[in-house]
Amino acid sequence: MRRLSIYGALIILTLISVVPFLWMLATSFKHGSDIYTKVPQLLPLDKETGEWAGTLENYSYVMEIGGLGQAFLNSVWITLVLVPAKLLVDALAAYAFARIPFPGRDKIFVLLLGGMMVPTITLLIPRIHVTQALGMFDSPWGLIVPNIASVIDIFLLRQFFLSIPKELEEAALIDGGGRMQIFWRVILPLSKPVLAVVTITSFLFHWNDLVWPLVVLNDPELYTLPLALQQLVASPDGGRAYYIMAGATLAVIPVIVVLLIFQRRILAGIAFTGLKA
Repeated sequence: MRRLSIYGALIILTLISVVPFLWMLATSFKHGSDIYTKVPQLLPLDKETGEWAGTLENYSYVMEIGGLGQAFLNSVWITLVLVPAKLLVDALAAYAFARIPFPGRDKIFVLLLGGMMVPTITLLIPRIHVTQALGMFDSPWGLIVPNIASVIDIFLLRQFFLSIPKELEEAALIDGGGRMQIFWRVILPLSKPVLAVVTITSFLFHWNDLVWPLVVLNDPELYTLPLALQQLVASPDGGRAYYIMAGATLAVIPVIVVLLIFQRRILAGIAFTGLKA
């Protein structure tokens, strides 16, 4: 009986989570007359025949006139460059803090962790000045370079690296391996779960980021998907529900696909990350 109650609660929670996404997807195919009705209906069906009456014109509008097509490609390009580069930089830094002894290592690490307590919004103006000084303002590199390292990701990776037995590295050193060889051939292959977590969380954050692109980018041709979607909502015609739902669907589908592909590695990484301080 208890198990049935748990399953029933999980099913109810699943429905509560899934129904809004199904409604968003269905609305993205609707005409205006299918939305503003006295009796709401999930699917766009013909009132007389009951057959499918959906349309792809909403997607055509938001991708061409609304600019979401170019913005989607911009977001894909930026995340494909930024996430792997960020993962490499964070992994190298974490390995140095976990395994390479150097003067002031622990103090520097504590200082980095202390920087996490500073509200991100207070660093916005300094980041803008640095980006302008480097000539990366209003360019894709202004979104990539300032975000190429993350303290929280370095912390997660370091904690996982500390859980890897030192004997493996010592054996590699005895066999003549250098630090970089150990990093590539021993540490990284054993760290796939936490690497998956860092990759997915970084992808989600930068795919959905609105504040920094809103500050850095002025050229509409460089807009990322969240920024273009915000501009679409603010436009006179784009503010219609079916256009908004079509744009939101474009933004959500890649996230859902990535999560479905890597969900097992994410759970494994969360289970193993931070077991050893």
